[in-house]
Amino acid sequence: MQRIGVVLVALIAVLFYSSVFVVKEGERGIVERFKKVIRGADGLAVVYEPGIQFKIPLIDGVKILDARLQTLSAQENRFITKEKKDLLVDSYAKWRIKDFAKYYLATGGDRYRAEGLLELKITNGLRTEFGTRTIQEIVSGERDDLMAEALSEGAESAKDLGIEVVDVRVKTINLPEEIRDAIFNRMRTEREVVAREHRSKGREQAEIIMAEVDRRVTVMLADAERQSRTLRGEGDASAAQVFADAYNKDPEFFAFLRSLRAYRESFANKGDILVIRPDSEFFQYMKQAELK
Repeated sequence: MQRIGVVLVALIAVLFYSSVFVVKEGERGIVERFKKVIRGADGLAVVYEPGIQFKIPLIDGVKILDARLQTLSAQENRFITKEKKDLLVDSYAKWRIKDFAKYYLATGGDRYRAEGLLELKITNGLRTEFGTRTIQEIVSGERDDLMAEALSEGAESAKDLGIEVVDVRVKTINLPEEIRDAIFNRMRTEREVVAREHRSKGREQAEIIMAEVDRRVTVMLADAERQSRTLRGEGDASAAQVFADAYNKDPEFFAFLRSLRAYRESFANKGDILVIRPDSEFFQYMKQAELK
């Protein structure tokens, strides 16, 4: 009897343990009975809130759903713009379960399946928005509008899955490698053309500046030469005037000084030979000195 009692107690404990399940904070529970979701009197699936809950052991199955905010990192996709240009877009979305019963019925509670369906809907929304805009509009000020429209379309289409899309963001926008290389080559060619044009204009400006400098230098040298000749002429005129004034004051003494200078210059080199008549005017003052 004692052994039977222990077995009964153990059986009761097992049955009690298997009839209890715990829903943690940030989670919700869905119970299936014979592979069918338990529904309430209103015909909607029963969603179990966080806490200790009960089920029929060995008959009911529990599916725990994550009620927290989730992040969906979409794969890089190729989108076509309004001008038929390809872009590689990397995006992500923030989402959470809003209608747990609808979510469970649409996805079977499989998060990977839910994200696959959600990614398809968000990608379609982004493809539509990219198709109505040019590259210039996408990379400039309309990116916020693009993401807002994509969020609106994604949120609307995700209602069928019982999912609330909180945010949709574009992380990176790149050109395909073959297009990127072609664009870079074209940009390089355009920059080289601009550089050559700038260098040509620079050389032209340099030649203009050099010509202007040469002109100014020529004018300055001409002015300096003119001024120097004027000054030399004025100096020669002043010197001639001084000699003339000195000659007029005492012509005899001035003639005497000129003769002395001529004697000094003529007899400076003893090797020179002077052929001249002794009675010439050159020896005038020497003869006067002898007479005295």
